[in-house]
Formats: sequence, C-alpha cells, structure tokens
Amino acid sequence: MRRLSRKKALGLVKELDAFPKVPESYVETTASGGTVSLIAFGAMVLLAFFEFFVYRDTWMKYEYEVDKDFSSKLRINIDITVAMRCQHVGADVLDLAETMVASDGLQYEPVVFELSPQQRLWHRTLLLIQNRLRDEHSLQEVLFKSVLKGSPTALPPREDNPTQPFNACRIHGHLYVNKVAGNFHITVGKAIPHPRGHAHLAALVSHETYNFSHRIDHLSFGEEIPGIINPLDGTEKICSDHNQMFQYFITIVPTKLHTYKISADTHQYSVTERERVINHAAGSHGVSGIFMKYDISSLMVTVTEQHMPLWQFLVRLCGIIGGIFSTTGMLHGLVGALVDIVCCRFKLGAYKPKKVHPLDTHLNNHTPFFTENNKH
Repeated sequence: MRRLSRKKALGLVKELDAFPKVPESYVETTASGGTVSLIAFGAMVLLAFFEFFVYRDTWMKYEYEVDKDFSSKLRINIDITVAMRCQHVGADVLDLAETMVASDGLQYEPVVFELSPQQRLWHRTLLLIQNRLRDEHSLQEVLFKSVLKGSPTALPPREDNPTQPFNACRIHGHLYVNKVAGNFHITVGKAIPHPRGHAHLAALVSHETYNFSHRIDHLSFGEEIPGIINPLDGTEKICSDHNQMFQYFITIVPTKLHTYKISADTHQYSVTERERVINHAAGSHGVSGIFMKYDISSLMVTVTEQHMPLWQFLVRLCGIIGGIFSTTGMLHGLVGALVDIVCCRFKLGAYKPKKVHPLDTHLNNHTPFFTENNKH
C-alpha cells in the first residue's frame, strides 16, 4: 500500500511538472542558434554586471514635515575675517523678540587679511566648488554621502610668517540663539547693553578707519558637519567706500541627516545678498557693517540614505536573465521564419517546368521500342 501511495504521489508530481524535458534526439542545434545564444549570454553578463553597480549605489530620500521643535536653541557657527582691527569692531545677535544674545562664544583674533599662497589656492578651489554646486544641484547629494567626521573644511593655517602688521580681525566661534528670526551683525564699536535694545560704541572710532571688506570662511547653523559646504563659505567682499553696508538675507531649513557614515541634526539655508554705500545726503540711510538677517522655516527636511534591498536586486537580476533569454529566442524564431519564407520562394523558381522540343518528345516515346527490338 505504501509503495502504491508513493507511486501515485510521484506520478502526481510528474503531472504537475511545468518544465517538461525534451529528449535529446528531438533537439536540433544550428550555427545560427549558437551565435544567438552567445550574444544572449554576453548581454546577460554585461547587464548583470551593470546591475551590480546599481545595487551597490545609494540614493538620498527627502521627507518633509512640520518642525514641532520650537523650544530648543539654534547654534550659529561663525568664522569671518573683517579688514579692521579687533578693538574697532563688535559682533552680536538681536532676535525678533529684541533679545540680545551674549557673544561670549566668539573669539577675536588679530590676523592679516591677505591670504598666503596655500590659503589662496584653497580659497580658489572652494569658489570653484561653489560654482559647480550652483549649476549642478545633484552634487549636494554627493557631499551628503561622502561626509567624514574630522575632514578639513576650514581655512588652513598660514604656512609662512607674515612680516606686515595685523590689519584684520578674525571672528570665529559659535552662538546659541532662540529659534526665532534674528539679526547677526558686525559693526563699528563694541556692543553694550541698553534698556531699549542695544548699542555700539562707534563714536570713538574714526570714519577713516572704516573698512568692512570681509571674507566668510564658514557660516553654518545647527550641528557643524565637516565636509558639508554651505552657500556662504568662501564669500569675499571688498569695499569700494568706507561707509558701506553688506546685507545677507538667510532662510534656514531644519534638516535631519541620516547616512551610513553619520547621523546629525543640522540646518540648510539659502541666501540672497545686497550691498550699498551709506550716503545720507543721497537718501541711502543705515549703518555701516555686515548684517545677516535670518529666518527659520516651519518645515523640516529629513534626508535619509537608502540602499536597494537584496530581494529587489535578485528580482531585477532574474528579470534581466529571463527577459533576454525569451526575447532573443523570439527574435531568433522570427528571423528564421522570415529566412525560410524568402528561401522557399527562391527554391520554387528552380522547379518550374521547362519547355521541351516536339522532336525530343517523339524520340523519348520511341526509345523503349527500339530497345526491345534490339533485345530480340
């Protein structure tokens, strides 16, 4: 009974075989079929090779949502060099709520405004990268995927000892401000507290020493990520007049970055700029200095690096192999059918009845008679 049940089960399985085996005696191999098979196998290997590189590659996924974090502080990372002495300039932040933020996190370092040859080369390279980023926005994803902790992005130190006196002030460090719109500015004189806001001691500085030519080596918001190039990094402005105002209008977008190398809460920003000469007689009013007015977007962007799952890679690979195999088989059959049709038409022309002369017909009909007589 067990043997009978096993035979029945085996027979049932054989009936369900979706891949019937053709006997080798029924299989005919041709040179054209072998050529098409070689081409198909070559195409399979080539496309599978390229598909493997697609599988290895990653892409960035962007998700947008409302930023619900309004109680935390916003960090501003600053590295700006102004072509004035440190005792003549002051930097601070005044937010929309008229709250003056202490600038204790900023350092004032006397430096030479002119860059050394190596620094100038670094600065020129940074400007070239900025121009490419403006033209090709997809390069930003390359920067996101290639960030490394500790990679150098700041201005390198001087490789020489300058002989000229210090004529500029490097203001660098970070500040923590409220997540509301504000104004970070660098102007003449040190900032002093005031009941109605704030003020700067500019009366002790001569107008002849005003020079707000500046270079922004780094300006970012949120957690500082080495390797990320921000829109204002490398910006250099040279004054054409002593009383000149530079304005930067910045829109900040909170960003959560999650890649296979780093996870950080940072901020992206876009900027527009304007500069003008202060001339009260011509109706151009204001204060000389550098003013960065920033506003924070209510939307938050989550940037996640994603990778193709293994099962999807295997499905695509099977699709490539099966699709090429089936397509080349159909094309080979179609071409073979067309060749057979054309060749058959030419062959039919070889079997057309020939015109026979009457004398030849008469001789052919009497040939057996003479043969018989000769036998007798």
